[in-house]
Amino acid sequence: QVQLVESGGGLVQAGGSLRLACVVSGSIFRLAVGSWYRQAPGKQRELVAAITIGGSTNYATSVKGRFTISRDNARNTMYLQMNSLKPEDTAVYYCNIFGRDKVGYWGQGTQVTVSS
Repeated sequence: QVQLVESGGGLVQAGGSLRLACVVSGSIFRLAVGSWYRQAPGKQRELVAAITIGGSTNYATSVKGRFTISRDNARNTMYLQMNSLKPEDTAVYYCNIFGRDKVGYWGQGTQVTVSS
């Protein structure tokens, strides 16, 4: 059973930083594409950042230059470093992995709230 557990969310003032972590159980992570999504109230879930098995990254335009996605395969962990946070970054953040079994797995989500 693959499980993803996120941590690191919280309340921060605008301009501040947070680092989210997603720990993946089992050995699937090192051969999976990893992503972070977010969903704000009343809005659809959107892709924030993604990282390939080889470490190539891709970002939503709204977070480019402020957020950094990374992975530590030895620790089965994916990170999202968020700097220069804005109130519009407020959302529930979810990690996702897509493995060679062609199945997508989701974490339970972690709340990020940015006050103005």
